[in-house]
Amino acid sequence: MAITEKLIIAEELLRMPAPPDGSRLELFQGELIQTTPAGARHGACCARVCLILGRYIKEKGGGHVASNDTGVFTERHPDTVLAPDLAYWKTETLPELPEGFAEVAPDLAVEVVSPSDTAAYVHRKVLHYLDHGVLLVWVVDPKTRTVTVYRSRRDVCILDEAEEITGGDVLPGFSCRVGEFFQ
Repeated sequence: MAITEKLIIAEELLRMPAPPDGSRLELFQGELIQTTPAGARHGACCARVCLILGRYIKEKGGGHVASNDTGVFTERHPDTVLAPDLAYWKTETLPELPEGFAEVAPDLAVEVVSPSDTAAYVHRKVLHYLDHGVLLVWVVDPKTRTVTVYRSRRDVCILDEAEEITGGDVLPGFSCRVGEFFQ
């Protein structure tokens, strides 16, 4: 839900205190968007995907995974700072994680659907990610126990919990059963 009438810039967002109700703020083309806190199932699913990606990084070496809605710059003038539930960068894409918002699009953005998410907003974010340098987007849905994989606007597939998800060129050698995201 938009909460401002004037356009905000990323530096203002970075200086804003966290809302006392635990909600999250994103900036979409200068418009401040506030979302409600996610539920326990959402948090557990985020943690599980993060652990699986962390295990991959440890085994294969290299890269960074960030969770907890890390701010990622995708556009300037007007500014857009989105906060995927998880983001992964290859080492060559982002050698070191910055203190503030990441100014390089992640190679992989993961959105875990929460009860308060609207399909329209999640879709808007997915398309924005793809249009601004993200190579792979996973939309993980704990309710349906599926993952929608976007490699481009036209290369989209839905995997159920019995199927294997792979990382393609973004996560070479990565593979796991989708159901592991929901255990």
